[in-house]
Amino acid sequence: MRIGILGGTFDPIHIAHLVIAEECRLRVPLEKVVFIPTGQPWLKSDRQITAGSLRMEMVRQAVADNPAFDSSSIEIDRPGLTYSVDTLEELAGQWGPDVELNFIIGVDSLLSLPRWKDPERFLDLCTLTAVTRPGYSPDALEEVKRRYPALERKLGLIEGPLIGISGTEIRRRVASGLSVRYLVPPGVESFITERGLYKDLDE
Repeated sequence: MRIGILGGTFDPIHIAHLVIAEECRLRVPLEKVVFIPTGQPWLKSDRQITAGSLRMEMVRQAVADNPAFDSSSIEIDRPGLTYSVDTLEELAGQWGPDVELNFIIGVDSLLSLPRWKDPERFLDLCTLTAVTRPGYSPDALEEVKRRYPALERKLGLIEGPLIGISGTEIRRRVASGLSVRYLVPPGVESFITERGLYKDLDE
């Protein structure tokens, strides 16, 4: 069984995340995609993010109507900074050798692989699907492949649908009193309103 792992701050989760996950599920293909909100992401340690329990609930709301989507609080439950290699180690132990972990990532994020914790071990634990965008630099990706030869056989590329939505934009719209309908799933929109999230924006 091949399971996709899609991590992110999901602050909040939005339509583009769901579209990318579905595209990867169909094209890789994947039996399931598990959405994993980060706990304390080391790459964003300079920014205050919404409490993990709230981001987790938004993810649950977002994936509830798709039987091929699931969610996990594994990173939120683990204390300390969040590293992908630790998450994959834990999931591999839980799910056993019959599950192939496929890590879904934006190609821009993949270029920062040399800065990750234990990238060689990370590549031992999973295959990767990198979602490209128009204008990405193949030369930069080739440089990472030269540094980590395992990527040649571990990495698949798909061109993701171009949907110009970001968590930053959504937070700013909410803070400005603007609608986020159709940018986030209805359950997420209701949750943001009910909990008064992003009203006091400081970023």
